[in-house]
Amino acid sequence: MDVVKPFLDYARKFIEITEEEFRQLIYPYITVRKYGKKQIITEAGNIENYFNFIVRGLARKYYRKGKEEINTQISFEGHIMHSQESFHSRTPSEYFIEAIEHTTLVSITYDDLEKIYARSVKMEHLGRLIITYTMVIKDRWQMQLVKHTPRERFIHFVHRNPELLQRVPQKYLASYLNIKPETFSRFKHLVRAGSKNELV
Repeated sequence: MDVVKPFLDYARKFIEITEEEFRQLIYPYITVRKYGKKQIITEAGNIENYFNFIVRGLARKYYRKGKEEINTQISFEGHIMHSQESFHSRTPSEYFIEAIEHTTLVSITYDDLEKIYARSVKMEHLGRLIITYTMVIKDRWQMQLVKHTPRERFIHFVHRNPELLQRVPQKYLASYLNIKPETFSRFKHLVRAGSKNELV
């Protein structure tokens, strides 16, 4: 239970749920999955079968455009990570999901999630709230990519996720933020030099 406790804490952000409810309604359907650094979690071309919550570690979601890898999500502990469209539509994923660090996931299969929903209206409500939340977050990020300059995107990201500058390879972050690698390097150097004012 200790390993999956962070997922219970996450669920409690959306609804009131007791530990006993969690044990009865969700815990029996959970699989704990562990991946090594650079190990593929979801393969493009396959149907995403798992809803994943990151308990420990870091992962990225990307698609391939020619020889280039375009990162669309980088998530760490306490976040949901799966190929959303594939999971819900039951069609092949356009995305790869890869562990950046040694990563532990709390995962629930599509079929088991349907069983959880069928057992309880409360669980169905929880699922809808989580799905809506992840869609809103995704929509906000897409809007940031359109509205904000590379400098604004970098500043916003660093303020919210300063530790990821150390944990995530620079090429992944540059791709995710849609910033040219050389521009990202310049911004990062200014932050290291303590010159955040020059970024504003």
